[in-house]
Amino acid sequence: MLKMNRRQALGLLGATGGTLILPRFAIGQSARSSITVAVQKITINGTLDVWYEQSNVGERVFFPNLWEGLILRNWMGNQGPVPGLATEWRRLDDKTVELKLRQGVKFHNGDEMTADDVVFSFSPERMFADTQPDGGKTIYEDSYKPKTDKELPASVPGVARRIWPALRGVEAVDRYTVRFHNASPDVTLEGRLFAFGSQITSRRAWNDAKSYTEWARKPITTGPYKVVDYRPDVSLVLEAHDDYWGGRPPLQQIRFIEVPEVSSRVNGLLSGEYDFACDLPPDQVGAVEKAKGFEVQGSPILNHRISTFNKYHPVLENPLVRRAMTHAIDRQAIVQALWAGKTNVPKGLQFEFYGDMFVNGWDVPAYDPKLAQTLLKEAGYKGDPIPFRVLNNYYTNQVPNAQIMVEMWKQVGLNVEIQMKENWAQIHDASTPRGVRDWSAGGAFNDPVATIVNQFGPNGEVQQKKDWTNDEANKMAEVIQKSTDRAARKKAFARMLEICEREDPAYQIIHQNAVFTGMKSSLNWKAAPAFAMDFRKENWSL
Repeated sequence: MLKMNRRQALGLLGATGGTLILPRFAIGQSARSSITVAVQKITINGTLDVWYEQSNVGERVFFPNLWEGLILRNWMGNQGPVPGLATEWRRLDDKTVELKLRQGVKFHNGDEMTADDVVFSFSPERMFADTQPDGGKTIYEDSYKPKTDKELPASVPGVARRIWPALRGVEAVDRYTVRFHNASPDVTLEGRLFAFGSQITSRRAWNDAKSYTEWARKPITTGPYKVVDYRPDVSLVLEAHDDYWGGRPPLQQIRFIEVPEVSSRVNGLLSGEYDFACDLPPDQVGAVEKAKGFEVQGSPILNHRISTFNKYHPVLENPLVRRAMTHAIDRQAIVQALWAGKTNVPKGLQFEFYGDMFVNGWDVPAYDPKLAQTLLKEAGYKGDPIPFRVLNNYYTNQVPNAQIMVEMWKQVGLNVEIQMKENWAQIHDASTPRGVRDWSAGGAFNDPVATIVNQFGPNGEVQQKKDWTNDEANKMAEVIQKSTDRAARKKAFARMLEICEREDPAYQIIHQNAVFTGMKSSLNWKAAPAFAMDFRKENWSL
């Protein structure tokens, strides 16, 4: 059996070296501090719209400091639901949820949030366009190209129906009461209410904006911090919203600055230029921790790194080739080589916070090079090249991870070629053959519908981008989405895992994602088990 150990995996990367400059202090003492956070990327689409900027980097700058929903995610705890802009909610039936709004909540423009703003935030104008609830069809961007400056970006209606596939509308019962009406039963409505995208904005601010871009670069929300300056690809400055319903924010300003290179982020942190340096790979953790007055916060998060297959590529249309690729990867070697054991290989595309919906006994395809070679022989694979589209470390350790995987594929006879791309538009470009691409998939809330259905179901990104589809998997997705029988939903989920990870692979799991942030120890701040960075008063005691 072909085998690759940790030393061999590391050897594929070559040797690198560098010297970090010594630290200088310090954050100034004042009534309220301001901080600078160095990130590898602020947003990928040049906006601050939660429906358009559906990204890991967007989560960091959006939550919980800028955007808020009726139900909030417990970022510093179990990632479950807690009251937010709604103080309470109740089920009226399998299709309807009623919520009582928190009174006295002020938007950043001084307006009070009411039911009218909630109705607008889930309206066709704001997110759905002319898509129909429970429409049963995949929504493609080509059908929604904006014709005016005020219309939504082409991807937004599809993303909206990914999170809210059957929402018929929101009813304003009175000024502080709303009802969400679904077209079909859905046991996960409460989860959808705190998913990425289901946040509230001001109707008046939208109406007053001359264009979508003008609004999306300075959205008016209810969070503890408001946008004062946003320069795409450069910086974002948030300032305290002193009328915040949760109390006076502890910071005067939060400045996110884009610093693509890891070494520059680390050097800037240790020199005192930055207060936080995000997305540190494990091999930089020690350098920060050894420096006096600095520490690293972080852990695995509810997000898995994956590779996604395009089954319409002439080589990958044979599922045996995709299956061979999944068996050729020694995931544990990658975890040890690149992550120093600080993360793990998960049990497929699922998370333990699913509770009793977690499929016990499931595992990723075994590392079995001989089986991979047998499958390639059965497929009649002749060594044709397979393109592998990769960004320059958008994900931590992305490039070295890709290099290791290409070598592992090579060892079983697969000819996989890395194609470095500059942005996500190039990753998805269909004008040339697409093969494999890097991605990640997270748990937006505590149910499998939030991950495998939202990302690989009929309106998941993979099908909307025309990478993959499977009729039986789509039927299972419908059961997971609509059934009120928990046992039936779990059975459908287990079957969908089997299809997507073994029979007709849509993706392969690599490892659970982990986030490590370098910081000044004096700040006494804690990292959430997420990309999000919480700067509310409960998490800031300087």
